[in-house]
Amino acid sequence: MSQPSRLDDPLYASIAWSRYWRLMRAMGLFTLFCVVVTLSILYYLHGWVSIHMYIATAGGIAFALMLTAALMGLVFLSSGTGHDESIDDKAFKDIFPDG
Repeated sequence: MSQPSRLDDPLYASIAWSRYWRLMRAMGLFTLFCVVVTLSILYYLHGWVSIHMYIATAGGIAFALMLTAALMGLVFLSSGTGHDESIDDKAFKDIFPDG
């Protein structure tokens, strides 16, 4: 029988989700910093090339960093709240009956 997740408790869930969104805001600021630094270095090394290159560079960096932060944040949220342990994995029990 699976045990209940701590995310079922509304108070604990609100604390966990606020932690997640605080992490996302911090990563948003870090991403903005990385984009500015990268575009500055790009301008310093190559000058004004094309607006499309700067937009694509900024978009690619922002997309990659924010997607990584969102997915890793969800992994930390799931693991930190005990949600992973609440899953009843029948395949694991079939393979490892003692585990």
